[in-house]
Amino acid sequence: MGKPLQAASTALSRKSYARAMEAVAKADAVKGKTDYETYTINQMRAAIASASGDHAAASRAYQALIASPRSSAGEKHQMMMALATNAYTAKDYGHAVTYIQQYLKSAGPNAQMRNLLVQAYYLQGDYANAAKTQRVVVDAKIHAGHKPSENALQFLATCYNQTHQADQETHAYVLLAKYYPKPGYWERLIHDLAVQPKMAPSLRFNLMRLRAVTGTLRTPGEWVDMSERAVQLGLPQLGLTLLDQGLKARLIGNGADAARMQRLRALMVSRVKETTAHLAELQKEASKDGTGQAAVKTGYNLILAGKIDDGVRLVQEGASKSAGSDKAIAQLHYAMALRDAGRTQAAIKAFDAVSGEATAENLAQLWEIITRHPAVPAAH
Repeated sequence: MGKPLQAASTALSRKSYARAMEAVAKADAVKGKTDYETYTINQMRAAIASASGDHAAASRAYQALIASPRSSAGEKHQMMMALATNAYTAKDYGHAVTYIQQYLKSAGPNAQMRNLLVQAYYLQGDYANAAKTQRVVVDAKIHAGHKPSENALQFLATCYNQTHQADQETHAYVLLAKYYPKPGYWERLIHDLAVQPKMAPSLRFNLMRLRAVTGTLRTPGEWVDMSERAVQLGLPQLGLTLLDQGLKARLIGNGADAARMQRLRALMVSRVKETTAHLAELQKEASKDGTGQAAVKTGYNLILAGKIDDGVRLVQEGASKSAGSDKAIAQLHYAMALRDAGRTQAAIKAFDAVSGEATAENLAQLWEIITRHPAVPAAH
């Protein structure tokens, strides 16, 4: 067997792959081979097949080596990796997925193989598993305290786009805006959130506030609408504050519209006085509400009236009573109340804790970015 194997090695070094395979076949034809000799033959066959691009032969050789008792655990893992890579290179993505999964189960986490798995899923059109696996990759990076690459996040967004998971695609762009704060990502986010057909009124109002601070709440009508929505949600002081911001910046109340804005402002001032006068009574009643919604609203009004500690406690109490999607919305209100009260670090922590409803969570993460970095590039 020594001569044909030596001939195979020489032919391989000269890139004479066909001659090398013929020599290996001669060695393999010898009767009565030992396990070691069979192992050596398969090693040579795998090397030749891999070098020549004969994926089918390489696959058979690697599988034989993996099955051999002569292979150590480390060697098996290396060959399993080679087997998976060989299938991927051959565009046999179905087998590549199987082999990569076998490798990960046996060898444990491996970033290179996990990335190859994502690509194999995607290239065979299994976008759902591609998205799921890529999310694991991205989340692992974040939980380890590392910054995911921009390409990894863009690919995650692409996977979600292919599966028509709008909320999750938006989440991917939230992460892009967080780690790579470019105006284009903010523009995309604001647009995607704005066109969502179903959104709770309080979240729609929150989005309008987000648009206001990113410069995308452009028309006087939109600014007035935002201010009026605050009043409709039972937060007249917030509505008045927003209206005054628009008036001061001369975004509204110009020309023939000035008189109407002054009438609207007078109405809001009246609503603020009325609400403030009944805050003590409302505070007592709010604690009796099992849903927590009254506590959140009244607590927010207390904060806006300058009674910050009492207001924060009541909003927190209301958020703790809420359930389901209402809980996430209440958590968002709690974080916004802390932000409006000037308690920046507490607000950041509260924004990070919002979970359970995709839109509320996405909005919270965007507010967290803006609260951490007020100079974040605004969309234009």
